[in-house]
Amino acid sequence: MKKYFIILPLIAAVACNHAENAKKETTSAPAKQYNIAAITTSNLSPVIKLPGELKPFEIVQLYPKVNSFVKEVLVDRGSKVKKGQVLIRLEAPEIEQQYYAAKSKYLQAYSIFIASKDNYERLLTTSQTPGTVSAHDITLANARMLADSASMQGEIANYKGLEANMQYLTVTAPFDGIISERNVHPGALVGPNLKTDDKAMLVLQQEEKLRLIINIPEVYSNQLKNKNALNFTVSTLPGKSFKGILDRSAGALDLKYRSEAMEADVINTDRLLKPGMYAEVELPVQRSGLAMVVPSSSIITSTEGKYIISVKNGKAFRISIQEGNTQHDSTEIFGDIKVGEKIIVTASDDIKDGAIIK
Repeated sequence: MKKYFIILPLIAAVACNHAENAKKETTSAPAKQYNIAAITTSNLSPVIKLPGELKPFEIVQLYPKVNSFVKEVLVDRGSKVKKGQVLIRLEAPEIEQQYYAAKSKYLQAYSIFIASKDNYERLLTTSQTPGTVSAHDITLANARMLADSASMQGEIANYKGLEANMQYLTVTAPFDGIISERNVHPGALVGPNLKTDDKAMLVLQQEEKLRLIINIPEVYSNQLKNKNALNFTVSTLPGKSFKGILDRSAGALDLKYRSEAMEADVINTDRLLKPGMYAEVELPVQRSGLAMVVPSSSIITSTEGKYIISVKNGKAFRISIQEGNTQHDSTEIFGDIKVGEKIIVTASDDIKDGAIIK
């Protein structure tokens, strides 16, 4: 027991000594210094650079309209096709039989109608001589003609419906383009009610004319209008620049990304550009005055959004902002902040609201 009373005071003394040393180290640690600067104004370049994506001006996935077998595929991946060109021929024997049966019934109904019509017209002509044909017979003949006409119209509707199904067995190109995907081969069973892999038989894309789609940030959406000229480049063709004009805009902001989609039509007759390419787009913007500019290092991007840290009365305050154009190490900003306010140049997410800034 005596050994315990000797050791415990010794442990307490060591612990007190360690705590005093730690306190000295904490007290002696210098306070972290921050580089403070004021928000300024600058006339940045009137051109903004944004990413864009090239897409086909028209694209269609061709699916079968009726259950059938693939009889013949006349194109393959990479085939250039013209509007109206036959791409696939399908076969469905039961549809063909129904079509010919419906056509036969229509012709039969048509013949009956023609006969009853002729009978009515003959009776009507004969009735011009008084006493030859009774009015009752004329009424009956007219009723028979109208009934036969209605029957014929029903057979026509059935016949035309099956005729449309027959036309679905021949798949044609709806516009000029190139086949970018082929997923069927002769002998395959296809149809709208078949759960295969939900892939289209063919995918047709227009490549001689493309859409350049650009998502314009909210801060620039009112500074860009239709017919605004632009230049763009693609990484696969270094040193080559392409021109275009903004042809249409969405007219509304995407709620998720706070941007407005705009499109430029790109003529691609030389086929240097391909659908799916990414582009770097240069767009001239019209500024109403000088822009508020801060060092790019002062902008913090986190899950809470983009913000800078303002310093007022020795304390830190987060202010939400939107980024504009960037030039060298300076970035244009928009937000509830004024020129001349002090901000932390090299900011970090560790600095919280109300933190003491020295």
